[in-house]
Amino acid sequence: MSKHIASLGAGPGGYVAAIRAAQLGARVTVIESHALGGVCLNWGCIPSKALLSVVELGDKVRKAEDMGLLVQGPVTYDLAKMVARKNKVVATLVKGIATLFKAWNIEQVQGRGSLRDRQTITVTSADGSSRDIQADAIVIATGSSWPNLPQFPIDGQQLLTSQHLLDLECIPASLLIVGGGVEGCEFAALYSGLGTEVTMVELMGRVLPLEDEDISSTMERELKKRGVTVQAGTTVEKLERSPATITVHLKDGTQVTAEKLLVSVGRGLNSTGIGLEPVGVQVGRRGEILVNERMETTVPGIYAIGDVVGKVMHVASAQGKVAVENIMGHEAKVCYDVIPAGIFTLPEIGRVGVTEQQARERAQAAEQNPDQAVTVGRFRYAGWGKAQATGETTGLFKVIAESPGGKILGVHIIGAHAADLVHEAALAMQVGATVTQMAEMIHAHPTLAEGLMEAAEDVEGKAIHQIRRKEVLKSSSHQVNKSSDF
Repeated sequence: MSKHIASLGAGPGGYVAAIRAAQLGARVTVIESHALGGVCLNWGCIPSKALLSVVELGDKVRKAEDMGLLVQGPVTYDLAKMVARKNKVVATLVKGIATLFKAWNIEQVQGRGSLRDRQTITVTSADGSSRDIQADAIVIATGSSWPNLPQFPIDGQQLLTSQHLLDLECIPASLLIVGGGVEGCEFAALYSGLGTEVTMVELMGRVLPLEDEDISSTMERELKKRGVTVQAGTTVEKLERSPATITVHLKDGTQVTAEKLLVSVGRGLNSTGIGLEPVGVQVGRRGEILVNERMETTVPGIYAIGDVVGKVMHVASAQGKVAVENIMGHEAKVCYDVIPAGIFTLPEIGRVGVTEQQARERAQAAEQNPDQAVTVGRFRYAGWGKAQATGETTGLFKVIAESPGGKILGVHIIGAHAADLVHEAALAMQVGATVTQMAEMIHAHPTLAEGLMEAAEDVEGKAIHQIRRKEVLKSSSHQVNKSSDF
């Protein structure tokens, strides 16, 4: 008799886990209170990329005349039409998941689920009726949600979450973004491209404070080129509202007034109200569900995946596969050392592994000289033929490696197609390739990926398309990286 697996949530973790479980021969039920695909598909990753793709196209049109393409009139945007297209893209993908569920005989139950015991989920429908679903194993994939902060009372009119911004049909004259992380930078790129006057306030000393410093500084420079005002190292102390505007008083004494305000300061984990405590599922101090490397919680037979476990964002699908593989008797675990990620700003960012600062801190902790134990190679987009030919000259490839041995510790890219390009580096790290092997791999010419090859060569001071002084070539590995592109 096949196992019955129930998934609480149908986001990128829950629906992928359900399909993999069905592929392995399980009978599967998925409980979802909103829409298939969860936040990522309906109100997050996919919708924002659908809108950003239009602004990116507009950027290309603005450069068209310099490249010999004559376009009459200025670039203008119809936000209502953009949103309608975005909704169509989302609907198509949601329908695709439903089709996959049907093909694999996966039962979908609409309603809010809560654990009744270790093998039972009680589902309450919108009309108040309820039913119990019993399963041999349960996968919790409830994700995360927008924060509810008293100092920023979200009203959907003036004070907004990213969900609200994705559905605006009129371009606001001005937008204040509180938070300069991934979401804040993506929306700053989007709305500044649409012509909105954007101001970003970030508590830390730089935007994208968790990213490599070279990438962060490049992103801040590009945002400023787009007309975004960045106020880092400060925070909001007071908020005043009028019928037409919002004014914030910052800790550094300045004031900012805008038509709309986006609250972009992290997400809350959806671990409350789903019956964890009575069943005995333990959570951490942030509300994250505690799991082992098999994605199993402290209660045997109950697994948790995705944002709600508080590990790494955008790894829910991989965790879902691991969870059901283990439920079905196989051995699987997630390798958190090699998780590529994309940030869909303009320009785009791709990264995998540690930052240069993290690598040097680890070397110091191991009582090593960071300048000898860590080597760095860089190569700018402007130094490569494909980038010049296509007009995509803004950007940087950065490779961080261990010395000696050449183990790749991290790769960071900012520029056109960065989120796609970084996967070559991720595969190299996954299979244990050295930076020398990455550099020696023959790349097709002309391609943007050749920039990654050159950055890998630069780790050893051998990049072909960079000008160096002879004395630099003989210097230490730390100095080797102080080069300039031709």
